[in-house]
Amino acid sequence: MPVYEYIALDSRGNKKKGMIDSGSLSSARLKLREAAMYPVELREAETRREREAVVAAGVGGGGIFGKVGLREVAAMTRQLSTLLGAGLPLVPSLTTLVAQTANPRMKAILAQIRENVNEGNSLTASMSCFPHAFPPLYVNMVRAGEASGKINLVLERLADFMENQQTLRTKIRSALAYPLLMFLIGSLVLFFLITFVVPNITKIFAEMHQNLPAITVFLIAVSTFFKNFWWGIALAGAAGFLFLRYGIINTERGGYIWDRLKLKVPLFGGLNQKMAMARFSRTLGTLLQSGVPLLAAMNIVKNVVNNRIIADEIQHAGREIEEGQNLSTPLSRSGLFPPIAIEMISVGEQSGNLEPMLYRIADAYEKEVEAGILTLTALLEPIMILVMGLIVGFVVVSVLLPIFEMNQLVR
Repeated sequence: MPVYEYIALDSRGNKKKGMIDSGSLSSARLKLREAAMYPVELREAETRREREAVVAAGVGGGGIFGKVGLREVAAMTRQLSTLLGAGLPLVPSLTTLVAQTANPRMKAILAQIRENVNEGNSLTASMSCFPHAFPPLYVNMVRAGEASGKINLVLERLADFMENQQTLRTKIRSALAYPLLMFLIGSLVLFFLITFVVPNITKIFAEMHQNLPAITVFLIAVSTFFKNFWWGIALAGAAGFLFLRYGIINTERGGYIWDRLKLKVPLFGGLNQKMAMARFSRTLGTLLQSGVPLLAAMNIVKNVVNNRIIADEIQHAGREIEEGQNLSTPLSRSGLFPPIAIEMISVGEQSGNLEPMLYRIADAYEKEVEAGILTLTALLEPIMILVMGLIVGFVVVSVLLPIFEMNQLVR
């Protein structure tokens, strides 16, 4: 049944706003008059147009604009949990969220979910229609909340989980922002220096027809190459990136090689493993605390660790759990989970406090990841300064050496 938004005047002349269900515009107007209200403005709620906006923006598909930001979903989840916890029914809660959501894609999704729920579908079924906004982790937790009758508490845990993930991402990006910006600006300055400045200076040496030092000849050759073929270097770099991304990483075999390399490469390998452990522990603890069965939770968690090698070990552990094993035993045999994490999981299983123990593991590894990234960026900054200083020094020496030789010839 269509939903209409109205602005009407009551018997005292006060302006009222709201929504009303009716079969047609005329019947909606009649309903308002029967309720002693005079409609000033009456129009169909924008669910249809919002659904079209969803399709146009690619929210329901896998396009580049298909995902709604984690921050937006977390904020919506927190607000919905608050409204439901205050005793407001689901449909009015969704209506309130639609009215106050600024993001057009999120607004369109919520409007469609509200319409589906209003037609008798569950919140879980309605959200599962938008997998790029609500991943399996989210949908399964909502399903467990609906089954247990504690949907507001589950949504609160979900909001805590997503906010924690967003905070960790923000800290990592903030720590890497300065070194990356420094590298980018330094590279552009060096490229401009070698491509445009050096040729104008070395042109003088070419006009003098004298023998130049080998270091200066090398600089002139590099500068000439960059000046004539900079476009080829840019195309080669772009082609190499695309080949690495789509020709290797996105293939089955290449993806496994890449994920194994991420765990083995010096400095970064340990960080990648700790990030995977933090995601595994935090996600599994949140799912179990929300009432999701262990086997279903393991099947979800394998998709959030962002590493195929670890995901396969989690899947193998799930099969052994199905056969009667506990969680810590198959994980310990994989060799990818640190002994301290295995020991803490084992203690949690024996004491019946697995979820709190998983949260402790996640907290510990998230702190280690943050500290490791700060240490790494602290090392990268002086290394980049040193490398750029050496390159600039090489350019300066290459330019000044022939000038010194010319001064000696003049004397």
